Amino acid sequence: MSLKIRLSRWGAKKRPFYRVVVADSRMPRDGRFIERLGTYDPLKPKDAKDRLVLDVEKAKGWLAKGAQPTDRVLRLLDELDVVKREPRVNPTKAQPRKKAQERAAAAAAAADKAAQPAG
Repeated sequence: MSLKIRLSRWGAKKRPFYRVVVADSRMPRDGRFIERLGTYDPLKPKDAKDRLVLDVEKAKGWLAKGAQPTDRVLRLLDELDVVKREPRVNPTKAQPRKKAQERAAAAAAAADKAAQPAG
């Protein structure tokens, strides 16, 4: 059985509220779970104390048993210094594609030509 520590969505439409749960990975997102570890309210300010309420000892216990946190839960656990999250860096994704680079080079060449003194 593959265990996941993940968010289960509660709350009304356009007003998300999540529970942090340990569940079998085959179960639906809001379906059956094994244990509830806490809550997460993304609508509250980032510095609010009750934005993330989590039983850290239970989370550490489930991690020791082999439960895998999802990406979002891993970020939340990293904020609480429970688990160290490796930052993801993909510098090639942020770079413009080939045609955009050609347009930028053409614009830079035109700007250089316009900046040259007419003489």
